[in-house]
Amino acid sequence: MKRSDYISWDEYFMGIALLAARRSKDPSTQVGACIVSRDNIIISTGYNGMPKGCSDDDFPWDREGQDTKYPYVVHAELNAVLNANGRDLRGSRIYVALFPCNECAKAIIQSGVEEVIYLSDKYGDSMSSLASKRMLDAAGVKYTAMKTDLEELVLDYIPEEKK
Repeated sequence: MKRSDYISWDEYFMGIALLAARRSKDPSTQVGACIVSRDNIIISTGYNGMPKGCSDDDFPWDREGQDTKYPYVVHAELNAVLNANGRDLRGSRIYVALFPCNECAKAIIQSGVEEVIYLSDKYGDSMSSLASKRMLDAAGVKYTAMKTDLEELVLDYIPEEKK
């Protein structure tokens, strides 16, 4: 008899997005994204961070003041689209921890992603998020809040022979 406590595809791919977020060096916000084909194959992942070649130590991480992170950081969704390296994203889904901003929505729409599955809509009333929803609606890109009974998923690095 097979196990019955296995995770769903949505839980799996959102888990990959959340794991990718753990790579972010941003001290205040860590976001990850995972792009998946129609047949549940991971095409690309991304997280919020500095562009390639721009050292995480040489650019600011501040949220306020004269020199902030905002002009420099690449968001997780855009990173995932760019990390796909030109692969066809038409008909794919993107799993993301935080609802996409308007700039990421543009990249999602242009790349042909068909659906956005998100965990949090923390900034849902912001101009950026409202613009994002308006564009996604106009372009016919579906967006869905993640539904799961899981509150956490724990990974361990204990080898099988030590369990």
